[in-house]
Amino acid sequence: RVQLVESGGGSVQAGGSLTLSCAASGDTYSSNNMGWFRQAPGKEREVVAAIQIASGSTYYAYSVQGRFTISRDNAKNTLYLQMNNLKPEDTAMYYCAADPSFRQLWILERPNYWGQGTQVTVSS
Repeated sequence: RVQLVESGGGSVQAGGSLTLSCAASGDTYSSNNMGWFRQAPGKEREVVAAIQIASGSTYYAYSVQGRFTISRDNAKNTLYLQMNNLKPEDTAMYYCAADPSFRQLWILERPNYWGQGTQVTVSS
């Protein structure tokens, strides 16, 4: 089992940057694919970015490509999401997620493990 705790959310103006962190614990962390999801009020939850454990490859939603960067530090058991050039439409609760199956995480968007979320608010 994996436990996930996010941090780093906050309020910024459009064009600003934030870095989210996700501290993971549990003896299966290193065997899980990791990702970030977000959910804005009144909208469905969507996957934002993911990193595949087998290859280290990264994947991004079209809406954040070129602005967000996902990375993981296995020595620190931590996942990051660097967010640059933030837009008001990026405002949402951001969740860290993990699953042994990359398909479950990225394609089906139903990972087994979730953090509690951290709020990101971008003002215009």
